Amino acid sequence: MPEVIRKTAFALTASVALLTTACTGQSSSGANDDASKETTINFWHAWSAPSETKAVNALVARFEKAHPNIHVNVVANMTDDKINQALRSGGDKAPDVISSFTTNNVGKFCSSGALVDLNPFFKKAGIDPATTFPKTMNEYTQFDGNRCTVPLLGDAYGLYYNKTAFKKAGIPGPPKTWSEFETDAKKLTIPEGDGYKQLGFMPDYHGWETTTEHYFAQFSPTYFDTQGKSNLAKDPAFAKGFTLQKKLVDELGGFQKLEKYRSELGDEWGPKHPFHTGQVAMQLDGEWRLGMALDAGAKFDIGVAPLPVPDDQASRYGKGYITGTIAGIAATSKKQNAAWELVKYMTTDTDAVVGFANDIHNVPSTLAALKSPKLKYDPRFKTFLDIAANPDSTTTPASINGGQYLVTIQQFGYDYESGKAKDLTAGLASTARQIDTDIAQAK
Repeated sequence: MPEVIRKTAFALTASVALLTTACTGQSSSGANDDASKETTINFWHAWSAPSETKAVNALVARFEKAHPNIHVNVVANMTDDKINQALRSGGDKAPDVISSFTTNNVGKFCSSGALVDLNPFFKKAGIDPATTFPKTMNEYTQFDGNRCTVPLLGDAYGLYYNKTAFKKAGIPGPPKTWSEFETDAKKLTIPEGDGYKQLGFMPDYHGWETTTEHYFAQFSPTYFDTQGKSNLAKDPAFAKGFTLQKKLVDELGGFQKLEKYRSELGDEWGPKHPFHTGQVAMQLDGEWRLGMALDAGAKFDIGVAPLPVPDDQASRYGKGYITGTIAGIAATSKKQNAAWELVKYMTTDTDAVVGFANDIHNVPSTLAALKSPKLKYDPRFKTFLDIAANPDSTTTPASINGGQYLVTIQQFGYDYESGKAKDLTAGLASTARQIDTDIAQAK
């Protein structure tokens, strides 16, 4: 999906600063309105493509039909920067309800007071988030006990593979463990000159969705200890993740050769994406890639499976990295009860969630919707539904300074895979100290 472009940590950290001064009041300040009376609320969201905005408008129309007294003024294509500015200033034209692609900013949204804590609203409605939303989505929408956001559809990451290339290489099925993944990546790689006729997998952190957080989800790391300090140098999952990725980089030709090849390939969002063209045989990506590959006219049979797990975690095969869109209620809103009716409908009503998921082609964000017979999808899409529902699936935790710690980890990844940083232990320790310093300065 095109909106995923705006989800990466690197494009999002610029908006974090705006949230620093976004303290906008207590969560109970505007929750005195009567939601049964005639009223109009403002809903700002980030979707921009015609098909996406059409789907949002259809969702809102269904809500207005169920709640004829509540009228919704919908404003599309709102970036986090614009949303944050409006949350700070308030006013009649400011949003009452917001939707963001930026799960990395949940910690900032919550700690700044920009969005209200939704726990009292859930309690009053008799809805238990723990039994309503998948475990991982339930986790990434709160920070320090403050549930200032709620899941509004999700994204799950898995492994796409060229079944035609697999058959030619004599590989019977998708790899389930990292050692199988490594073996298959090498077997699928066909050198040509100083490059490749076909590359089994592009492991570089500069690759398409092959970021540190997407890889490390399969290693089940703990990013922070109980005191909120970076666990990067203490949890062996990180060292293992960096080591195995670097080994794969070296075995497939080395960083320089891979980077040269990567620079000659198509971009992530165009029809010439190297998985679409068959230049790369396996691809770590989200659920949107299937539709994009089919639209691009890929001339091979596309397979979809969970991303492999480390050999010593083989029993956890089926998990993956989860993220998604979030929704919340502005603390400056004077119509929070009416706003809650919209948020509750969009995020907990099974038919509403299913209908929106069908229209947007994202993963549903409630356990009931994931099992709904009304879901319409390519059979291969079920892989992502299963990953989303898998309790072993993980995400990256919220932090007070947004996704800055992920940017710092990724930067070390660049240095390590390229050979610039040679001492992994020292590098992890130094990176952890930098993360702790950044978080301390943000408080």
